[in-house]
Amino acid sequence: MSGLIAERIAKIRRQLPPQVRLMAVTKQVTVEAIREAYAAGVRDFGESRIQEAQAKLVHLQDLPDIKWHLIGHLQGNKAKKGLELFQWVHSCDSLKLALRLDRLAAEMSLQPQICLQVKIIPDPDKYGWTVPELLADLAKLDQCDTIKIRGLMTILPLGLSQDESLAVFEGTRELALAIKQQNWSNIKMEELSMGMSADYHLAVQAGATMVRLGHVIFGERST
Repeated sequence: MSGLIAERIAKIRRQLPPQVRLMAVTKQVTVEAIREAYAAGVRDFGESRIQEAQAKLVHLQDLPDIKWHLIGHLQGNKAKKGLELFQWVHSCDSLKLALRLDRLAAEMSLQPQICLQVKIIPDPDKYGWTVPELLADLAKLDQCDTIKIRGLMTILPLGLSQDESLAVFEGTRELALAIKQQNWSNIKMEELSMGMSADYHLAVQAGATMVRLGHVIFGERST
């Protein structure tokens, strides 16, 4: 594996516009492979599960400029631990969770960066706001003054065509623009976290500012 991760990262960076942030998704990836990605210049790493991330962070404390991004569903009872481990939470998927994170962040003197997870088209297999739900909750979200709401995150439903996938990404961008034009005090729409290994080219085409890449960097996982 030595050198291969760096080669893949270099190839991906040549394809990404300079303003698009590359996040390496490290689910089921070894600490050694994470260090290779770090050595190749990656500083943003994404994990889906609190427990797996916690075990890895113990071995990576010598890399202080890493930014850890939570991209998996965060249960309310694990919110405090999530804030301890992650500087970013992309998977804030409900008003209840946002309010909890805001309260805990204030108690912990933290200012986590937050993306609101949205479902542009119905998807019973994913967490997140529907568009009408999010628009209805904006006034209450704007009262969150400790967490830093930075933008939107979306995950494509399974089985979409390329045209359908692009339409979802474009719909996410258009929703962010519509929210931005409402000029909320504490809701910023600077980031679009969208696109994974199979579809990140489409996400970038639609305006993604962060892409979440796993197997195109680290190879296929065992499960």
